[in-house]
Amino acid sequence: MTAPLPIQFVKGVGPRLAGKFAARGIRTVQDALYFFPKGYEDRRRIVPIRELSGGMTAPVKAKILSVHGGGRRFGGPRFLEVVLSDGTGRLAAKWFRFHPSLAERFHEGETVTLCGPVRLFRFFPEMHHPEILGKEEEADPVHSGRVVPVYPDVVGIPPRLLRKIQWEVVRNHAHREAEFFPPWILSKAGVPQLSESLAAIHFPPDGADAAMFREFSTPAQRRLVFGELFSLQWALARRRAGTAREPAVPLPWDREIVGEIKRRLPFDLTGAQRRVVNEILSDLRRSHPMQRLLQGDVGSGKTIVAWIAAMVAWRHGAQSAIMAPTEILAEQHYHRFTALTEGLPVKVALLSAALSPRERDAARRTIRDGLADIAVGTHALIQESVEFRRLSLAIIDEQHRFGVLQRAALRKKASVAPHLLVMTATPIPRTLAIALYGDLDVSVIDEMPKGRIPVRTRIVGEDGRGRVFDRVREEIARGGRAYIVLPLVEESEKIALRDATRTAERVREAFPDAGVGLLHGRMKAEAKESVMRGFMSGALRILVSTTVVEVGVDVPEATVMIVEHAERFGLSQLHQLRGRVGRGSRASHCFLMVGGNEGEDATARLAVMENSTDGFRIAEEDLRIRGPGDFAGVRQSGIPDLVFADLVRDAGMLRTAKELAEEVHAMDPGLSAPGHEGIRRFLDRKSSAGSGGEG
Repeated sequence: MTAPLPIQFVKGVGPRLAGKFAARGIRTVQDALYFFPKGYEDRRRIVPIRELSGGMTAPVKAKILSVHGGGRRFGGPRFLEVVLSDGTGRLAAKWFRFHPSLAERFHEGETVTLCGPVRLFRFFPEMHHPEILGKEEEADPVHSGRVVPVYPDVVGIPPRLLRKIQWEVVRNHAHREAEFFPPWILSKAGVPQLSESLAAIHFPPDGADAAMFREFSTPAQRRLVFGELFSLQWALARRRAGTAREPAVPLPWDREIVGEIKRRLPFDLTGAQRRVVNEILSDLRRSHPMQRLLQGDVGSGKTIVAWIAAMVAWRHGAQSAIMAPTEILAEQHYHRFTALTEGLPVKVALLSAALSPRERDAARRTIRDGLADIAVGTHALIQESVEFRRLSLAIIDEQHRFGVLQRAALRKKASVAPHLLVMTATPIPRTLAIALYGDLDVSVIDEMPKGRIPVRTRIVGEDGRGRVFDRVREEIARGGRAYIVLPLVEESEKIALRDATRTAERVREAFPDAGVGLLHGRMKAEAKESVMRGFMSGALRILVSTTVVEVGVDVPEATVMIVEHAERFGLSQLHQLRGRVGRGSRASHCFLMVGGNEGEDATARLAVMENSTDGFRIAEEDLRIRGPGDFAGVRQSGIPDLVFADLVRDAGMLRTAKELAEEVHAMDPGLSAPGHEGIRRFLDRKSSAGSGGEG
């Protein structure tokens, strides 16, 4: 392959401007081809001033009525204002940063064409720093009469000159960009060739839909989206195939262990639980490791499914490890598993930082010597000092709290790859699950246990606080308990602590006999656990917390959840908090407190919480509103930041990329077949460039 042409040799550039391009990371024509517009302006029609509205960008042609400012004022503002009229209305064009000669371009009575974003000031339209289109620009198809690209700033190169240079680059070099994917893949993806895409993205063709270009949803732009998503799915397909080739200890079930499990179950499994158990048992009997993600809404019964899997492993003399994100949750699993296996020769060991040094040493010995059949713990399980004798099943609870490195560290504790089950109570939208966990099979418990009463949720303003506290009094009188959760103030933990302390004091005054506990981020682990145990035992009836109440903590007596400043939480977070109540047989209540200037907007956004208890529906809405970046698990997932793709907008393309990546990997994992060398070149280029940009 020939080396890309330096940008210096493009018409209109030269050595001086090449230096300015280089400062922006643009050194060759290929760099310039992948320096994409940040937006588009539709300049195909002069828009009458009376049709302008705030937020639109449009060209106007009007007569200059007056010119104000433009001079240098000692100690005062320096700006230029030009007022224009086209007979349908008036427009003020303003410049706050400009060369003094700019004012000389405007004369009363002359006609001028301007193009820029419109804003309203006291109901009248304004443009700030619009582009001036002289007669030469009006006649130039690069700048007028088309959907015009707007590029990110390059210091020292005016926007109009930058656009002209990009025109030269695209006109002379876009057609030379080789396509990476064979025609059959492009056809299945429904996207054009790369060279055609690049030309259209920079300078949309006649008849282009400007709105679709702004939304990055045209076929040309979707070509780049497809390339990015294919790269992501290829990596997941390789990881999945690599796991499938690893050996694992088969753990087939038999009638005896199934009978023992059924006798010990405290309740009948739901249909969804039975389906998921069958999927897991089918995986365990194979000679390559299970790789399964178990999703289940709060309280759907994932723990009992994990216990069943661990019992099958025990039947074969194999060890299981269950890793939880917190000490309290690990203890909860330990006590639950111990109770379920009572009377059987099953040793359940607990390993966590809350144990004394002597207890931790004893737990590590029982795990190392194979005396512990089931090891339950926190991240302490993956410390170097922990060794397993025959680990064959690894279970990770609340997996979004752990990253890919922790997942891998637990797997390395086994001499042969263990079967892996990762569980989460955070419902993950299907599109996000494909992107984050495409290397895992997915099981979903989408049915709640019989008798579970849905939590009643209400959005409440400050004027309703008295009624909320009345409900708390009623519930406490009946033996119930209540959570009051405050958002963590990221700017200052001191502010969060102050607010929580004041809230706890106010609650103690309102409920002097209830016993009010306080949890905050500056407490030591032992103090936090002491407060949580007091709440779980009933010594404390109300718990005020600055941090999210531990996911998975099971207090069946808790019947009220009050979330202060609910508008500061994501919907999925609120759904998790709501899941801390309603775990017993009594009706429970969740109150989302909103107020201040955000009250009305917050009520509209939070309405889905009142109307639905379906975690997956709420997760989809949360993804739509906030995007994937803030979603639980994304930061720890290890996937690269996406430049072109949007997991909400491009859900269909994500599925297509997954199917095609898996199809190609199945037929040619080494990409050595004729027609696939371009894909290999593309993936190599993507990996060397990181997450950024080529098609």
